Amino acid sequence: MRVFNFSAGPSTLPLEVLKRIQAEFLDVDGSGMNPLEMSHRGKPYEKIHSQAQALLRELMGIPDDYYVLFLQGGATLQFEAIPLNLLGVNNKADYVNSGHWAKRSYDEAKKYGDVVEIASTEADKWTSIPDFADKIRPDAKYVHITTNGTIAGNCYNTFPECRVPIVADMSSEILSRKVDVSKFALIYAGAQKNMSGAGLTVVIVKKEWVDNNYVLPICPTIMKWKTHADKDSLFNTPPTFTIYVLLRVLEWIKEQGGIEAIEKINREKARRLYDYIDSSKMYRNNVKKQDRSIMNVIFRTCHEELDAEFVKEASAANIIAVKGHKSVGGLRASIYNAMTLESVDYLIEFMKKFEQEHGSKCACCNK
Repeated sequence: MRVFNFSAGPSTLPLEVLKRIQAEFLDVDGSGMNPLEMSHRGKPYEKIHSQAQALLRELMGIPDDYYVLFLQGGATLQFEAIPLNLLGVNNKADYVNSGHWAKRSYDEAKKYGDVVEIASTEADKWTSIPDFADKIRPDAKYVHITTNGTIAGNCYNTFPECRVPIVADMSSEILSRKVDVSKFALIYAGAQKNMSGAGLTVVIVKKEWVDNNYVLPICPTIMKWKTHADKDSLFNTPPTFTIYVLLRVLEWIKEQGGIEAIEKINREKARRLYDYIDSSKMYRNNVKKQDRSIMNVIFRTCHEELDAEFVKEASAANIIAVKGHKSVGGLRASIYNAMTLESVDYLIEFMKKFEQEHGSKCACCNK
């Protein structure tokens, strides 16, 4: 029996995709092989690679003047690759601190140049998105944002007009809603949430930023985007199986009606879950409503002991990975693209039952 997996990543994949992978595991597209076995220089894998790039461009509307790179090392590696690739000419960059991973990206980047944190909501436990557009230095090379807080459960539901190029970590929301790629100079994302399994990182970057050689001299060859752009992301062996899974996920998204259709479902899932949390006496979410994530819904009960009991009883009901991140505690339901409306409804019914059974014993719930 499959569980209801609300993990923040690696996350659940569409059941249809998993079944297709299972069915063709020994023979993909008549090759007589699985991508785990394929040479990345051979024609069977070359087809998978090029199709995945093309379909990602189609679904996201990526302009021709952007490279689509398939890299390794996770979004975390890009925390350092970004300044190493961009601060060789103008070493100034501005960072916005809207959560744990946004702060981590800043901590890595500041080692490489005149990098400053221009706005933060850390003092408020990241319960909102910082206003920052008027704080950007006019001579900054770029401003870095993390568009969706996996841990804080916040999100840029709108993007400000900025006077310098925007670099965006979209790891926990890419493909979940329609985004105008042309508003960003660079988008990057770990694939293990909405795109594929762990091991693949997608970097979408304006070609001029790669071709104009803004690289710091200390940048390792393997971390230079130009290294990979010049070789079509085949400089070294790519994560062939994970890219194959990406292709199948992208095909599934297209079959659902594209990103616009996926976004409609995602917003309905989030609405149902937030509506119940807001109406409840036991559960609470402290993120400002206009800044709430539709991918990572954080909540907590009145007491830490109840949170722990919730996780325990949820597991017995085949609901897993709802424990909040260790840095903040509480509870979290990640409702990425593959999570169905029925799965969210199942979670809500469990939450109602848990509140009915435990709320009568809780002084906070009986005020």
